[in-house]
Amino acid sequence: MNQQTDKAILVVSFGTSYEASRKATIEKIEQDIADAFGDHRIYRAWTSKMIISVLKKRDNYIVPTVKEALEQMIADGIREVAVQPTHILDGIENHVMKEEVLSYKESFDKIVFGTPLLTSPEDEQKAIEAVNSEFSDLKDPEALVLMGHGTTHQVNVVYAGLDKKFKTSGHSNVFIGTVEAEPTIQDLVREVSAFQPSKIYMTPFMIVAGDHAHNDMAGDSPNSWVCQFKEAGFEVCPVLKGLGEYPGIRAMFVEHAREAITSM
Repeated sequence: MNQQTDKAILVVSFGTSYEASRKATIEKIEQDIADAFGDHRIYRAWTSKMIISVLKKRDNYIVPTVKEALEQMIADGIREVAVQPTHILDGIENHVMKEEVLSYKESFDKIVFGTPLLTSPEDEQKAIEAVNSEFSDLKDPEALVLMGHGTTHQVNVVYAGLDKKFKTSGHSNVFIGTVEAEPTIQDLVREVSAFQPSKIYMTPFMIVAGDHAHNDMAGDSPNSWVCQFKEAGFEVCPVLKGLGEYPGIRAMFVEHAREAITSM
């Protein structure tokens, strides 16, 4: 990282309270971006103030908010900023983040934004390839169930679209649902049951394997996805691995940052 430059990349993530997942996902994405752009200074910010607070209290581990990171950049003499979110979709979280950043636009010469993970058909295809390469040893008729977060924002339709795209590209054994929107776990149980897999692998379609992955997906509660599929009679193998651990996914964020910087 070049400490003398007045150019910076701000990598913005939701955050996680799980240290192992943070190191395997968010920090790996940040490092890949740092390696790709040696002429930029790299800054971090998280959008979840709750997680930031938990880490500070529990571990004395400090992560700046978006505004704190921008204030630090101003103090460091940064003039040009590329903001690269590690969000999956351009939903509510991403829109709020952009508004916060743009409230500082008078303090910088240039601000550009890289896109979240899935904002184009090309992104969707690359994400499908990245997931398939991680689960290339699935045997017929095993199934892969992906747990997305879901959002009340209209962009949530991307999940159903991606599910369809997996199937039209020859992966009829891949199913996507969401924790907080649609497709629901009930939708998934119906669809997967109709497919009649011999075994189900289940993994988060989220950047980190955090609370949702450990509790909503793989927890012991009867409402967890693993338990609901077991209740439906299936053998289920949870894989607690965030998308940030997939090299193909990290490469997409690097490329999105490159496109933003090129547009300056």
